[in-house]
Amino acid sequence: MSITVKLPTQLRDAAGGAATVQAEGSTVGDALESIFRTHGELRERLYANGDLRRFVNVYLGGEDIRFLDGLDTEVPEGGELTILPAVAGG
Repeated sequence: MSITVKLPTQLRDAAGGAATVQAEGSTVGDALESIFRTHGELRERLYANGDLRRFVNVYLGGEDIRFLDGLDTEVPEGGELTILPAVAGG
């Protein structure tokens, strides 16, 4: 199933400059794995020890997946994931 993944500016260089990429899978984890096959550098920037880095937020239709089922959250056909690294500062 086709899923659109929106990438923030700071990750686009790891995806050939693309603002969005198409993914396949039934869960968030499957979708991310499918984009890692094409854009391997994204794995290093999003994952640590096999899980999302603490400062990386992933949203499915505006809902933070950490409050759903995490990487096991099911993604509907045509779903949209948004990746947003947290920004610190003050």
